[in-house]
Amino acid sequence: MIDIVSGIVFVLLFIVFVILGFYGSRWRRGDLSKLKEWGLAGSRLGTFLGWFLLGADIYTAYTFIAVPSSLFAKGAIYFFAAPYVIITYAFAMWAMPKFWNIANRRGYLTVADFVREIFNSRLLAVSVALVGIVAELPYIALQIVGMQAVLVAMLHGVGTTTTIIELSLIVSFIILAAFTWTSGLRGATLGALLKDALILVSVIAVVVAVLMIGGFHSAYVAASATSIHYFQLPSGLYNAYWSLFVFSALALYLYPHVVNGSLAQKNPKTVRTTASLLPLYSIGLGLLAMFGFMIYGVPAAMQYVKSFPASIQGTQVVPGLILTLLPNWLAGAAMLGIFIGGLVPAAIMAIAAANLFSRNIAKELKPNITPKGETKVAQVFAVVFKFLALGFVFIIPATYAIQLQLFGGILILQILPSFVFGLITRNLNRRALFLGLLAGVVSGMYIMLAANDYATWTTTLVSTGLGPVFIGMIALAINIVVVVVGTLIANAMKVTNQVPKAVLDSI
Repeated sequence: MIDIVSGIVFVLLFIVFVILGFYGSRWRRGDLSKLKEWGLAGSRLGTFLGWFLLGADIYTAYTFIAVPSSLFAKGAIYFFAAPYVIITYAFAMWAMPKFWNIANRRGYLTVADFVREIFNSRLLAVSVALVGIVAELPYIALQIVGMQAVLVAMLHGVGTTTTIIELSLIVSFIILAAFTWTSGLRGATLGALLKDALILVSVIAVVVAVLMIGGFHSAYVAASATSIHYFQLPSGLYNAYWSLFVFSALALYLYPHVVNGSLAQKNPKTVRTTASLLPLYSIGLGLLAMFGFMIYGVPAAMQYVKSFPASIQGTQVVPGLILTLLPNWLAGAAMLGIFIGGLVPAAIMAIAAANLFSRNIAKELKPNITPKGETKVAQVFAVVFKFLALGFVFIIPATYAIQLQLFGGILILQILPSFVFGLITRNLNRRALFLGLLAGVVSGMYIMLAANDYATWTTTLVSTGLGPVFIGMIALAINIVVVVVGTLIANAMKVTNQVPKAVLDSI
């Protein structure tokens, strides 16, 4: 349980976070009744702020809670998170500056805007938007799991805490909804500065503390004596490992919140520079992943973790190390960093999903909607999506919360042919792209359910003749085959997308 000093530091820093969130509406003033200003911060962020915003986008409760938790529970397979967030930036440096240029020239705010125009398909654009929205919901839910882990740690030993935790989450989300409504992406960007600073200091402090007590060697010895493979990947999981990190890397910059973070920057050069600097964050992710076995070198932290039910032990790895190694005041700051490390990304993700809904679904239903009305719809649904995401929290045991992000990855990968191939060629048939998207989503969800025996989701791997592989890879392969075959058939029948030449020339 956190003490009075830690609690006071936590609360005071949370107040600072809230002030920053509401101040966002006044910072770099713009007309927040326009969707570009509210949802993309007017596309005026420089390298420094763009780096922090995307850092908050990408390094979330997934990094602070889910990765160490999964590695603690299952071993080295979940270290795939380290290489994936390195190679993904090579893709980002090619795709996102190119997309920024096109989006700025044509007035696009979402990937679905781009898909609708270059393939001349309302159905495809709406489908891409729906997939993007649904893929964000489990990712937002993962942020809630991270916040729960902090509250559980802070209230440990108090007694019956379920009501307090639920009330704390509701109050936090109401506050988050309030400043998201008023400040949009600007408020989240300022919150990202505080969140990243606190997390950076905390990670360094824990690593130094472990070094000072000689914990690395004892962690290696103790962890090696367990039945879990922490330091050597079993040969049967090689294909699982590379398919997880390669296809997670392809998925990351397809997520609406990461696209938003890229389009919020002021020019393509800034987008490229930010992507080149983001691997610095990966050092922190690698260290946090190591917390999953490093805890074996800190007996007090291990004892703390073992005091919880097995279903949530993994989520307490990082809080356990923080509470047993750091001085009280720093522990309070670190716990707040993890807590808002869930709140900030949840806000950014909800804004991105709301942009898609407003721009590519509501506007299709009501084409004459005003710019102010478009923003109002986005503000409302940014709140709605935050609370819808709560439903996913009850699907997966907290220790396996990483499956929430991986499930989102299975879905979001299916827009790759429409978006990424669309940046390369305009020759794919729109009907084939829609059928491929549908085939990928349906097959991915079916395989996911079957792989988990139609019960609780604890894996996103499926057994094949080559051993377990990431389901997203198989679903995307099915998608691409349908797109290619469908396009060949359409070309043979001389069925075209009928995109005006003026549009293609301008893109």
